[in-house]
Amino acid sequence: MEKIKKVEIHDQIFEETYTAHIQSNGTNWLGWIPEVPKVKCEEPTEAVLLKILEKKLHEVLVAEEEAWENQFEADVKTGKLDKLREEALADVRAGRFKYL
Repeated sequence: MEKIKKVEIHDQIFEETYTAHIQSNGTNWLGWIPEVPKVKCEEPTEAVLLKILEKKLHEVLVAEEEAWENQFEADVKTGKLDKLREEALADVRAGRFKYL
């Protein structure tokens, strides 16, 4: 196997840059993004690999965002955030806040 190369991949929707690790294994190219363990693949060329990594990264980011939003909505419905809401309102009423 060849030495691992690091390539930056920027997701324009989420406005984040991630570092892809890519490596030729002789016949194919392997790639993964350590910050997002679900993103990894093997493709026949470096160019195809980078395109697929970018696509998979975006798909995983969208799925994680949707999962977070669903969990937040479920927590609101079940009242898990009510205590935090009451504490925040008490701080506002007592003047313990700062306009940003």
